[in-house]
Order: sequence, then structure tokens, then C-alpha cells
Amino acid sequence: MAVFTGAGVALVTPMNEDGSINYHVLEEILEYQIANHTDAIIICGTTGEASTLTDEEQIECIRFTCEKVAGRIPVIAGSGSNCTASAVHLSREAEKCGADALLIVTPYYNKATQEGLKVHYKTIAQSVSIPIILYNVPSRTGTRIEPQTVVDLCREVPNIVGVKDATGDIAEVAELMHLAEGSVDVYSGNDDQVTALMALGGKGVISVLSNVLPAETHEMAASFLEGDAAKSRELQLKYLPLIKALFSEVNPIPVKKALNLMGKQVGSLRLPLTEMSEAKAEKLAEEMKKAGISVQ
Repeated sequence: MAVFTGAGVALVTPMNEDGSINYHVLEEILEYQIANHTDAIIICGTTGEASTLTDEEQIECIRFTCEKVAGRIPVIAGSGSNCTASAVHLSREAEKCGADALLIVTPYYNKATQEGLKVHYKTIAQSVSIPIILYNVPSRTGTRIEPQTVVDLCREVPNIVGVKDATGDIAEVAELMHLAEGSVDVYSGNDDQVTALMALGGKGVISVLSNVLPAETHEMAASFLEGDAAKSRELQLKYLPLIKALFSEVNPIPVKKALNLMGKQVGSLRLPLTEMSEAKAEKLAEEMKKAGISVQ
């Protein structure tokens, strides 16, 4: 059984003015997501600025999220690192916190071989009992998990169950699906390819768009799963301009700006990420209004 189907939100981490985590706002946005039918919470991923959280902050953020969600929908914790030992530590702690599954990015900077990736992921998987979703995002990490490597890991390791594919390469996803023959749960890591990836057999999306349009992103995925491909396609195309604006600067700069424009008060970003340029922020606000989002 898949960890989830549909639209999971790659949640931002709200910050106070002093840069610390704002748990009051985190609870508010968790409730907002659940009330709007999001299918899973992904905490401390790329969108959550995990790379600039300390281990202690990351673990506490995961613990808080698991406690507040309280089993209503799955909580998937980001626990990856470019150091295998660190990823093992974070993964064990996330499991203790009550996470339902883990999202583990490929080691960045090291540029491991495919064999190195296999050993890395197998070592982490052996340290926990909960499911693992691989995270393939070569534009950020400099490392690509090849389709055969994904399939091998999912077939050889019982608790490695799927992959978040953020390669942006639909042909590669098709190759993966061909090789997997149903053995890999694939989630889109790109909001502009949700319907296309699901047409190839994907289970849904791990979404940035869901931060600002949770009900609509849920419907985009759910309609496809329910057999209404036309409705899914309609929503995918409708929100493409907003999706483009949400990625006009590196994620999560625009989505944090969008949430602040909505009055969600998620705060600023941690360096080296900086605030969105004025011109692109104006374009983002314009596309939000066109999508029916109230902007303050």
C-alpha cells in the first residue's frame, strides 16, 4: 500500500523575526492544510528549508508536526543528508517522533556513484522500520538516481517504497515506470507535471502549490485517481501561470512570499536565501489574484 495517494504538501517552515521556528504559525498552517483536504504533510524538506535547520530544530519540528497532526493524515519527514551517518541519525529520530514515512534526498555535493547511492539508501533503510521515499532532484544535488537504481532499491529493500521525481524529465519517468512494472510508487516533484506523471501511473504529487491552493491541488490529483482525467488536466492548465510564478525564483522564496501575501505570516527565509525581487513579487501577486487567492 502506498504511503499516500493524491496531493501531499511540501510545507514551509514558518520563522519568527529572530529567525527561530514559529510553532504557533506552524500549527495554524497544519490545520489549514488538513481542513482543505491535503492528503499528506511533508515536513522539513527542501521547501521547509531543512538545509539550514540544525538537527535539533529539525527533530523538534518533526515531533511537533506529528503531535499536532495526530494521525489524521500521514506525516512524511525529510531526513536526508550528504552524510550517511547523519541521515541515519535524523531518520531514527524522525521515526521516534512518530513520522509515518521518510523522504530522503540524494546525497548532495559528494556526487556518489549509483552503487554508492544504493549503499547509502540501504544503510539508512536498515536503521528504521518505516517506509522511505527516495527524493530525486538532480538540479539541486548534482546527483541523479538512475531509473534502474530506483527499481533495484524498491525491489531489494522492503521499506524503500517509492520516489519523488523532480527530474522534470517525463521520458525518464516513463522509463522508470516501464522498468518498475508497478513495484515503485512515483510522486511528481514538479507542480507543472502532476497530470502528466499520473497518466504514466504516478500516485500523486509532493507539492509546493499546495501551500497556497491545498484544496485545488488535492482536486487535481484526486480527480485523476477517480477517473476524471479531463478535470485533472483542466486544473493543471489553469494553475500553470501561478506555478510558474511560484518557481520564478528558487524555492521556497516565492511560496513564502505568497503565504505572507495571504496573511499567513510565515516570516522570512534563512540565509543564503533572501527576499523575492520586487518585480517578481508583483508578478506573483498578480497571478495569485487571477487564481482567486485573496492578497493583502
